Amino acid sequence: MSEDRTRAHVFVSGRVQGVFYRATTRDAARERGVDGWVENLDDGRVEAVFEGPREQVAAMVEWCHEGSPQARVEDVTVEYTDPEGEDGFAIRR
Repeated sequence: MSEDRTRAHVFVSGRVQGVFYRATTRDAARERGVDGWVENLDDGRVEAVFEGPREQVAAMVEWCHEGSPQARVEDVTVEYTDPEGEDGFAIRR
């Protein structure tokens, strides 16, 4: 079953800080059973890592294009790699 797992490293730009993007990302990931983390970057972007079943991780990457209701996403870049064993989903400061 672990063969079906993947990892997506995502950077989201636009108006994505101060609009509950991290909290709604956490909630969406937990609803889908995806592990990882999300954090704000100093340059105004949000960085996230999602690990889990391929379909669910792909759904989270797609979700990032919309984000929280107050967000205005301009760009999403993603790199898929092998899972590293994330457990649970956290908001990093």
